[in-house]
Order: sequence, then structure tokens, then C-alpha cells
Amino acid sequence: MAFRDLREFIAELEKRGELKRIKVPVSPELEITEITDRVSKAYGPALLFENVSGYDIPVLMNAFGSYERMKLALGVDRLDDIGEEFLSLLNPDDIPVTMFEKLKMLPKLARLSNFAPKIVKSGPVKEVIIKDNPDLNKFPILKCWPQDGGRFITLPLVITKDPETGRRNVGMYRMQIYDGRTTGMHWHMHKDAAHFYQKAKRLGKPLEVAVALGGDPATIYAATAPLPPSIDEFLFAGFIRKEPVELVKAETVDLEVPAHAEIVIEGYVDPDELRLEGPFGDHTGYYSLTDYYPVFHVTAITHRKNPIYPATIVGKPPMEDCYMAKATERIFLPFLKLLLPEIVDINLPLEGVFHNCAIVSIRKRYPGHARKVMNALWGLGQMMFTKMIIVVDENVNVQNLSEVMWKVFNNIDAKRDLMIVEGPLDILDHASPLPNYGSKLGIDATKKWPSEGHTRPWPDDIEMDPEIKALVDRKWSDLGLD
Repeated sequence: MAFRDLREFIAELEKRGELKRIKVPVSPELEITEITDRVSKAYGPALLFENVSGYDIPVLMNAFGSYERMKLALGVDRLDDIGEEFLSLLNPDDIPVTMFEKLKMLPKLARLSNFAPKIVKSGPVKEVIIKDNPDLNKFPILKCWPQDGGRFITLPLVITKDPETGRRNVGMYRMQIYDGRTTGMHWHMHKDAAHFYQKAKRLGKPLEVAVALGGDPATIYAATAPLPPSIDEFLFAGFIRKEPVELVKAETVDLEVPAHAEIVIEGYVDPDELRLEGPFGDHTGYYSLTDYYPVFHVTAITHRKNPIYPATIVGKPPMEDCYMAKATERIFLPFLKLLLPEIVDINLPLEGVFHNCAIVSIRKRYPGHARKVMNALWGLGQMMFTKMIIVVDENVNVQNLSEVMWKVFNNIDAKRDLMIVEGPLDILDHASPLPNYGSKLGIDATKKWPSEGHTRPWPDDIEMDPEIKALVDRKWSDLGLD
């Protein structure tokens, strides 16, 4: 099911009993966060706040806040299916060599091109166009946590282009409201948009930016996906939706924006201007510290006649962003297996907030195989931020943290099986002595071989005889133990 826009998604959530309309007056300052946090921790529904104090615009929260809602948003029964299907279109086993093989590839390439974004003349996001004194204060932008530096836009699709090549990027970066015409732009140095910003700085010219709020759920998710630079986020969203994302030209910047977004904010970032941003209650469960970031200047706002303001909150897990991250885990597992075929499964536990822990099961084939996998993972894109990698054997269920910890607690010799390396860390890591750089830990919890220096016998796991298990299965209902 491809949703045309956020409203279709909301209607389907309501139809399935996955959305609650809140009609009681609530404040966008802290109160919406407290309500949403309680609902999120109770694994509750999406929330549409229809009576936000001081505003006539409703606020949508927790729309992606469960595994079921994530699957619904992306139109699948299994999140793994998306990556497997996308990989099938790019499978290197099918790289054409002969002319006949090249001809056989054409249907696949044509199918992928069917999902490319489509430029249209106009769309609902152009129903209201404000170029004269655009003001962000008309929107119910949240202050999420008590020590936050102010109000923050938390679910933006930030659209930029490489000032040299014209390559587009869509990312999700928080934006602190300074006043009605300026915001912070929280670009970490490792992100694509930050690279574009540095190029604009070298060229001595502003970087144009458009910020879309809302749109279809697949496009919102795509802005968070760790795609290679060569893959356009709107193309990826189109592939997920099985329909192209419709884009319309912006009013004051040379960018294309989702025609079915709720709100679009246009403007530019001056490469020579920085302003103090933060603190912000972040997805780590701690406040990220204040620092200097680029400033975004608003030149125009377009929106639907009666827009819905979509937002999210982050903090101690589980939160809505956890489910978006778990979708990424499942969608990109096939690509990980392509690069490292020995990997069986991976779990980025919610408590690790995406970049602090990865648990990986492998088909171990040679001494030191677990260390090879650790180093390979630390060399892959955003996996470089992972502070701890735990490697277990293929028969261990990495989704069962109790089983994983049992193996870790019992299988390691600290001197032999722990590996500490140094390298880049996520800027939100507060434990490292230096920002963006520090040490990372690898734990080899696999069964050790004599060729790895373990000459003692390795004990077998305690397992019941299969015939006895089958016998008890047959008798179970008669035992009255259910």
C-alpha cells in the first residue's frame, strides 16, 4: 500500500485503531512530550493533538512508534523484504559481461527507473505561499525537555544539493528555533549535508536549503536511511512505495520539494555564520551539549491550507526513533551480508541507541574470523560509530539479549577475546575524552578453537534429547501446565 501523503497514513492508522485523537488543550512546551513519552513507553498508539494551546494547527506524534506501524508505513509484512528486493535489482552476480547479458539487465534497470522522482507543476504544499515576512512562530514547534535550549523542529526532511556536482541529499537534522526567521542547522561533520556546507564555504557562497515537514511515510523514513551517496533518497522512497515521489519546484531556492508535504520552509545557510545551538534532550537519553552550528535563514514558507505539524521526541528508549532505526537494521542487513557473507544476523539493541552496540552472529570458518568481522564493520559508513561490537556463533539468536549475554559472560577470556581500537565516534558520545574520537570495544564471544590458543576441551551446550522433547510435546496439553 503506497500512501500518497501523511493524511492517508493517518486515516489508515485510525482505521486500524492505531491512532488516538487528543481533544483536550495541551501545550507544545513540555506537555506534549510528557504525554507522548508515557504513551511511547507503554507501547501505545500514534497521537494527533487537535487542540494545541495558542495554535490552530494539530500536531502528529508517535506515528512510527511500533514495529507494526513501521511495516504499515513502508507497505510490507516483513521489513527485511525491502532490502532483499532492492538488492536483487543491484545484485553484482548479475553484472552483465556479454551483450546478451546486458540486454537481460534492461528490464531490471527500467523497473528501478520507474521509481525515480517525478517533477510536477504544483501540489497541495503550494496551497499557501508566504514570501513576505515568513514566520516560523505560526507553527506549534515543540520544546521537548526542560533543559533544551529552546524549541526544535524534530522531524524535518532537509533537502540540499552539492554546490559543485548538483547531487541531491535528503537528511534529518534537528533545527533549533532562534526566532521567526532563523534556526540552527545541526549538521554533524560526518553527514553529506555537512560536506555540501563545507564546499559552499570554500566557494564563498550560501548553501540553499529546503525543509519539508510531512509527506508520505516512506519519504519521511528515507530521510533517515544510511544510503550511499550515489542513491537518491527520493528514488529509494519511490522504490519502497512502488510509486514515484512527486516533487515540485521551490519558490525561492533552486531545489525540488515533496508536492504532498504539509509544510515546506525555504532558505539558505550562510557559510560564514555560526551560532550557539543546544542543549537538546537527545536519543542517547542524555542532553547533547551546546556547540556552534550553521544558521538557516528562512526566505519563504509554503503549506497546505490546513496543515498538520508532524514531530517526534527522542530520549531514553524505547522511543519512536527506535523503531525507525530497527527498520534500518532489517532493511540494510542484506547489503551487509553482500559485503560480509559470513554474517547470519545483526541486532542493534534499543538500549544501544543505534551506534553504541551491535551484536552479530557469524559462520565462523577460520581463526580470528570474529576480529576480521569487527574491523570490517568499523570500516563501513556509519558503522564506524559503533562503540561495542559483540560477535557470536551462528547458532546464537542475536535478537535474544539473554542468550547473547549468557554467551558473553561464559565464553570470553578478557585478555584473549577483547579488542580495543581507536577511531571516529558519534558527536553525541559524551563518554569519550575527546569529541568525535575515542576507543571502541570488540568482544569475541564465539566458541574458541585450538588454533586460536584454546587447547582445553570446549564444553557442549546443555540440550535435551530430541526424542524426549518430542515426547513431552505430545504430552504437554495433558500435563495441565499451560
